[in-house]
Amino acid sequence: MTGIDPLLLERAANIRLLALDVDGVLTDGKLYFDSQGNEMKAFNTRDGLGIKALQRCGITLALITGRESAMVSQRARQLGIEHVYQGRDDKLNAYMDLLSRTGIEESAVCYAGDDWIDLPVLMRCGLAVTVPSADEEVRGRVHWVTSRAGGEGAVREICELILTAQGRREELLREVLSS
Repeated sequence: MTGIDPLLLERAANIRLLALDVDGVLTDGKLYFDSQGNEMKAFNTRDGLGIKALQRCGITLALITGRESAMVSQRARQLGIEHVYQGRDDKLNAYMDLLSRTGIEESAVCYAGDDWIDLPVLMRCGLAVTVPSADEEVRGRVHWVTSRAGGEGAVREICELILTAQGRREELLREVLSS
């Protein structure tokens, strides 16, 4: 990652918790249903590897989503994400509960969301991030817009920003290359 705004790197260097919206950030935001009405979601494996890298560095992960989905629970289990808030139209309430449970200050939280429902959290956290397809009102109120779309590596991009800012990206890459 080259040419990154120094102020963005400064914010990312302080992050101890990454909280993510699901639909539109961790996925492409589309809802898929089969003929029996079962919901399906597609998750990007590169995002999962980025999440695992952050966890190796001691960063806490959380999901805050307005919808309920068994697939979200399953993906969270696969990735070892302990803090999962589903069916939360009031994302600020979930966020405040998350801060209380983790003891992490707002300035050390990165939150990624893409729609109006995410704004109350985006306006309070230390590093507010969104994706290119986010609502205009959201894009205008965040610190950074990823270059990749939700469900297509946006979360990996966020993870790499944090790892780079904290000086851990190259170390993790060396570990992978030496194994």
